Amino acid sequence: MILFYYYKSMLAIIFPQINPVAFSIGFFDIRWYSLAYIAGIFIGYYLFIHLAGKSGYEISKKALDDIIVYFIAGIMIGGRLGFVLFYDLDRYLTEPFAIFKTWEGGMSFHGALIGLIMAIYLLCRKHKLQLLRLFDLLCCVVSPGIFLGRIANFINGELYGRVTDVEWGIIFPHAGYLPRHPSQLYEALGEGLILFAVMQLLFHFTNLRNKKGALTGIFLIGYSTIRMLIENFREPDFQVGYVFNSLTLGQLLCMPMLMLGIFLLFRRTLIK
Repeated sequence: MILFYYYKSMLAIIFPQINPVAFSIGFFDIRWYSLAYIAGIFIGYYLFIHLAGKSGYEISKKALDDIIVYFIAGIMIGGRLGFVLFYDLDRYLTEPFAIFKTWEGGMSFHGALIGLIMAIYLLCRKHKLQLLRLFDLLCCVVSPGIFLGRIANFINGELYGRVTDVEWGIIFPHAGYLPRHPSQLYEALGEGLILFAVMQLLFHFTNLRNKKGALTGIFLIGYSTIRMLIENFREPDFQVGYVFNSLTLGQLLCMPMLMLGIFLLFRRTLIK
């Protein structure tokens, strides 16, 4: 049940008490966060196979079998290490075994991206695949996973937004008594649904899929732009705060992505 209360003569929403545990098997809890990652990876994998066939890009059965393994390893290892290095290094230096406590949460998109790049690079070397062509396909299928991950963040009541007086402001548990932007839902909509729709339209209805690196460039530009805008509504991570007094770490990490995306798009669409 959704509850409301008045804040500054406006109606605010009290965060619904959603159990972060989807179900339990004995003493083992299966959390929505874990299910979101699993579902996102497998949805992305089957979309990848579909788009690879539609694009006429031939990938061997052995390579397709390996892709899911490299995909999972790159995202999970990179995402976790990225969070450790970028967001909470001091804690993990004093508690190194806490790195393995993934059930506590703590994954970084930028770390997962770096891990995925490294994993796919190794995959392409092993099977002699074209790196940029593979990334063009991957960039068209990762947004459903981003969407599900942000929904899981919302269910966990984490990564909430800044204090606000908008009508849809939500009072999150462990975030005080003032309504905040549901920034997880903003990101689910922008980085997830909207970016996915844009990438699908470009893949299916333009010739950009034939220009190696162009779709990758558009994805990097789209994600980094949307993320940097939404970070203005998101509460900075408490252990990091602001960088250079005004930027969040998420915005700072998106800047290299944006520059790389512009470079790839310019090189593939304007030069060739």
